[in-house]
Amino acid sequence: MSTAFRSCFVLGGFVLAYITYLILGALVFSAIERPVEDNLKSNLTSLKAEFLNLSCINATALEDFLERVLKANKYGVSVLENASLRTNWDLASSLFFANTMVTTVGYGHTTPLSDAGKAFSIVYALIGVPFTMLVLTACVQRLMHPLTYGPISMCQQRAGLNPRAASVVHFIVLMVLVVLGFFVIPALVFSAIEESWSFLDAFYFCFISLCTIGLGDFVPAEKPGQRLRALYKISVMVYLFVGLMVMFLVLRTFHKLADVHGWTAFFQLPSCEEEDEDKEPIIDREPDDESPEAEKASIKQRDPSAQVSYDSING
Repeated sequence: MSTAFRSCFVLGGFVLAYITYLILGALVFSAIERPVEDNLKSNLTSLKAEFLNLSCINATALEDFLERVLKANKYGVSVLENASLRTNWDLASSLFFANTMVTTVGYGHTTPLSDAGKAFSIVYALIGVPFTMLVLTACVQRLMHPLTYGPISMCQQRAGLNPRAASVVHFIVLMVLVVLGFFVIPALVFSAIEESWSFLDAFYFCFISLCTIGLGDFVPAEKPGQRLRALYKISVMVYLFVGLMVMFLVLRTFHKLADVHGWTAFFQLPSCEEEDEDKEPIIDREPDDESPEAEKASIKQRDPSAQVSYDSING
């Protein structure tokens, strides 16, 4: 088995195991929380009917009604008829909840209703958060060569740029592509689908989500009567995972840029190269097919004796 095939096989195994973990979590959340949600909806319906049948509404009755309605709304259950027709714990919604939990985005628009759901959330996140970081790290490690080292090396070889200039040009191009591909274009799509969202609202949602801030003031697919709601939620899940992976790639690339310009040495921080040398790669990289001349010019060398000297660059 070739190194490249083995690397792809291991990475595929990581991703498949991660998807399986999300699905199993969604099934458990749905099984635990959906009956509790149905019971809460039934209680709210009865409460609403009793309130409407009151011949004389006093302040105490009104306050009691509002208190119970607001408490239910905190768990994502609404007294409004249109909103009550959908559930927050079908498979797609449970998948979305599980995904936002383990990626630490956590919008907070839906929360577990039962003690069993809360206990399971603790255990699920305890395993799922580091598992997510492991999968993201494995994916980014696999992408660093074709999306960072390779393009920088190409800038040096074909454009004749020095390592500093090549790393700056590459980082600027990468940032432009990321802003367009993961902020501007998705914002246009979200603002078109979500009728109440402006472009700024959608751009704000993308930024808050991919920075894992997740304030929860804007959450997609929560509009009553949303068409293809399940597919929409799963699409947002994919966007969040790929977006987080790209953000991690940008951070790693900036770390390389800081190495080349000597910023990590100036602030006495560990270089990206030292971090890579301290541990074995999570997945094997592909063997380098470049010619010996191209390998000498590459910013990423496999031979420690041929490693780029940042001190010589700074000098």
